[in-house]
Amino acid sequence: MAERQQVRDNNSNEEDEESPEPETSQSRRRFKGSNMSFVEIVEMMDILKRADYDGKYGLYSNPNVRKAKIMTKVVKSLQKNFAVRRFKEQLRKRWSNLKLTEQDQYRRIKRVLQKSDVVDVVEEETNFTSASAHILIGEIMVCNWELEKIKENINDIEKRLNNIIDVLGRI
Repeated sequence: MAERQQVRDNNSNEEDEESPEPETSQSRRRFKGSNMSFVEIVEMMDILKRADYDGKYGLYSNPNVRKAKIMTKVVKSLQKNFAVRRFKEQLRKRWSNLKLTEQDQYRRIKRVLQKSDVVDVVEEETNFTSASAHILIGEIMVCNWELEKIKENINDIEKRLNNIIDVLGRI
């Protein structure tokens, strides 16, 4: 009976750790990890490959500092483009899993990056946040306003041309 109570207590503690709300533990917050979408992985891998994260193309002084800076770029890019918050440790682990245990997906992403079809892949699974939708709506409104100004300018030029033609016709 005491063992069952202990198991229940352990299970309730595990459920608390997996809650999506951030928990404050000393100086760090914990967030529930979620699976990365394919486009997020493509974005991460593109940045890591372009920045030579693995150091295949040269010897670098302070490689750990360099890798930390590159991962910071990845974190910022994912937050900016996909509105998801990922930690560097989570991304490092995902990167190593891709290379070591998920070679099929790694090769697939590599082919996508080599063919420069990243834009097509991103368009397949686009998820807009309300913030990005507001930005797009604002840009559309600005474009519409500029288009109206251009139409007005065209109308003004047509009127001037008609006036010039009328004046020339009288002469």
